[in-house]
Amino acid sequence: MSKKTSYRVLGVMSGTSLDGVDLAIVDFYIKKNKWKFKLLEFKTLNYSTHFKNQLSIAHNFDVNQIKKLDSEYTFILAGMINSFLEKLKINIDFVSSHGHTVLHQPEKGITIQIGNNIKLSNLISKKVVCDFRTQDVLFGGQGAPLVPVGDYHLFSEFDYTLNLGGFANITNLTDQFPRAHDICAVNTVLNKLSKELNFDYDSEGKIAKSGNLIKDLKYELDNIKFYKVKPPKSLGVEWVNKVVYPVLNKYKSSKLEDILHTYSIHISEVLSKELPEGKKILLSGGGSFNNFLIEKIVEKSKSEIKIPSKEIINFKEAIIFAFIGVLKIRNEINCFKSVTGARKDHCSGIIYN
Repeated sequence: MSKKTSYRVLGVMSGTSLDGVDLAIVDFYIKKNKWKFKLLEFKTLNYSTHFKNQLSIAHNFDVNQIKKLDSEYTFILAGMINSFLEKLKINIDFVSSHGHTVLHQPEKGITIQIGNNIKLSNLISKKVVCDFRTQDVLFGGQGAPLVPVGDYHLFSEFDYTLNLGGFANITNLTDQFPRAHDICAVNTVLNKLSKELNFDYDSEGKIAKSGNLIKDLKYELDNIKFYKVKPPKSLGVEWVNKVVYPVLNKYKSSKLEDILHTYSIHISEVLSKELPEGKKILLSGGGSFNNFLIEKIVEKSKSEIKIPSKEIINFKEAIIFAFIGVLKIRNEINCFKSVTGARKDHCSGIIYN
C-alpha cells in the first residue's frame, strides 16, 4: 500500500522562553522527490501570568506536582487547540505537539514534556502525535535538538540554520546527514533580566544597546566550560540555573542595562565562533527580532545571514514539529543519531487516536 504524499497538520510548540503556545496549520507535500510546505494559518496564544510562573519553576517540582501540572497543562492546551480549530473550520489530518519541557537531564536519562498524553487526544477528539524526545534519551541520545530533521528536509537550500529561542541551536546541513547542537542560553536569560526592569522582554534589544560592557563579567561568561564540550550536547533551564545565573549574580550591584549589554555581546561572540565564513545561514526564533543582538552577530561573523519572513521566524519550530509528526505517521526516521548522539537513527514519538 503506497503512502500518502500530502498531509494537513496542526503543529503545536511551546518553548523554554515561555512566549506562549505556537499553533500552525501546515500543508506538507512531495514535489520532485522533495518535501515542500505551505503555512496556512498560525497564531500564538499566551499563557496566563499564573500559569507562566508555574511553568518557569516546574523543574523544581516533585513527581506528584509534575503529574498535577501535566493534567492542568493538557486541559489548557486542549482548550487552545479547540478554540483555534473551531474558529478556522479547517479539517486537519492530525495534531503534532511538542508539549512543554519541564525537565531535561539527558545525562541522567531524563526528559519530561507535559501535555504529551492520551488525554489531549480525547479532549480535542483528534489524532495526536507527540512525545518525541523520550525514545531518543532511552537510546542514549540527548533528546535534543529535534528541529534539524525539519531543517534537513524543508530548508536544505541553506548551509546552516541558527535558531535563537530560549536557547540558541545550530544545524549543519553541509554533510550527508545533519549535525546539530545547542550553543548557549539566549531569551531564557535575556527575558529574565528584562523582567527585573519590569519588561517582558527587551524590545529590539534597545535596553541592552543602552548599556556598557562589564569586562570581568564577559570574561567569566566566555569561559563557561560547556562551550568547550564537543557535540552532541543540549541545554535545559537546569543548566542555566546552575551555571549562568551564579555568574550573573556576582554582578548584582551593576546596572541591569550593563548586564544585558554584556550578556548580549557574550551571545554574539559565542555564536559567531560557530558560523563558518562564507556559508549561507538561515536565522529564526524570537531572538531574530533583537536588532542589537543581530547587529552584533553580523558584525562579528563572516557568514551570509538570511532572516526569513516574520511568519517563518515565529512559527518555524511549530512547522517542523508538525513535519516530525508526518514522518512518525509514515514510520520514517525523524531523529538522527548524528544530531543527538543516540545509538541509531530512529522514528520517535507516540500516536494517540
